[in-house]
Amino acid sequence: MTQRTFNILVLCTGNSARSILGEALFNDLGAGRVCAFSAGSQPAGRVNPVALETLEKHGIAMTDARSKSWDEFAVPGGLTFDFIFTVCDNAANEACPVWPGHPATAHWGIPDPAHVEPIEARREAFETAYRQLKRRVEAFLALPLESMNREEAIAAARRIHEEH
Repeated sequence: MTQRTFNILVLCTGNSARSILGEALFNDLGAGRVCAFSAGSQPAGRVNPVALETLEKHGIAMTDARSKSWDEFAVPGGLTFDFIFTVCDNAANEACPVWPGHPATAHWGIPDPAHVEPIEARREAFETAYRQLKRRVEAFLALPLESMNREEAIAAARRIHEEH
């Protein structure tokens, strides 16, 4: 029996920090069960180097990471997503494109670590964001997604945000 792969999109405004961490965690922890991507409404144009440093510290290599617009995914005939997670409050409140397939969406707000100063505090802020996202991703991946309907998945994702 072939296992279904779920497509996940992690959104943030700049697609340089939190959404990059989320994409990497879903792909790493999902072990082929999910295929995750990230994007931003107003991409920064580069991935925050501390995001990559944080991932590398945890053994996750993401050499092909890039900051990109959600417009790359909101095209007719493009990839259909099963789940979309917003990880910053700005992206959660923006008017998103109409996504093919009407994916289940949830907001998992994480404080922005990208502009914390000084650099030592920024590294700790990225570590905190990483740990928060990791707990949420692990809890989501522990769900029986294959047998859940859209509404059940949304409710579970929202509970995960509240509990983790």
